[in-house]
Amino acid sequence: MKVLNPILVLIVMFFVARYSKTDGKITKTITIDSLGACQGISKQNRKYFLYGDREVGVMREYKLQKDSLIYEHKEYQFTIKGKNIIKHPTGIAYQKGLPTFVGNSVKQNAAGTLWKAEINCINWSGFLKSRKLDGNLLKTIEDDACIQGTRPEYVNYKGHWYVATADYGNKANEVRLYNPEALSRANKTSEKGVLFKKFTCSPWVQNLHFIANKGILVLIQNQIEGRKWRFTFIDLEKSLTKGQEVVLDVVDTDKSDELEGFTFTDKADKGIAVSSSRKNNVSFMAFTFSG
Repeated sequence: MKVLNPILVLIVMFFVARYSKTDGKITKTITIDSLGACQGISKQNRKYFLYGDREVGVMREYKLQKDSLIYEHKEYQFTIKGKNIIKHPTGIAYQKGLPTFVGNSVKQNAAGTLWKAEINCINWSGFLKSRKLDGNLLKTIEDDACIQGTRPEYVNYKGHWYVATADYGNKANEVRLYNPEALSRANKTSEKGVLFKKFTCSPWVQNLHFIANKGILVLIQNQIEGRKWRFTFIDLEKSLTKGQEVVLDVVDTDKSDELEGFTFTDKADKGIAVSSSRKNNVSFMAFTFSG
């Protein structure tokens, strides 16, 4: 019997592992109402917050029970004295012990072709208690360092937490990392000391999700503008070193609507994705990581 060269075996094993395939499939889709167009999902301490742009910016709390999200009858509104402040929430960056940030896209013209991006620093515990922004909006920062839109998410790079955000358009897209303490004091993200590092990325990023124990950043994307689902898994550290995204894998689905947000659950192979559709807007997903 012919004996295989052990070095050749190791080389083959390396390339199989490096280019292993991640599969993701939708296992169940449900409708969750009262969110307007859902813009994202944030998992915090086993609670799931879904947020959207109803007649006001709104967030609702759910618990995961088997393959369903159960409404906890807690609604939070991004308003001050009834005035809509965060009309179009585009991301929630939460990390215990650090400032909490909520993104917002502000329409600048009637046609909806010109937008301004804002990042709001919020007293999160106070907001969860009163369910309103009254007395809990600490700072509104113009994200003028962005190219198109903002979608904050905490990531860890070499032992330090940063607020990552990304652009939505199809030209010169970037993922940028901001210093959270400097960001919480700034008026604009272009101010000195706010931007830490950045790298270029692929287009149509709707949101971000960080897998902390793997150092993987998931770009939650559309395949084309406003349509079709895509999940791009990137190596955060290598991307920051190279200055452009280092893709580990890409998962596309046949869902044709607008993917807005995603989070993994407590199970490493289970996730929940949300879209802006009024019906069938929440999908449970199963992932297989081979190699």
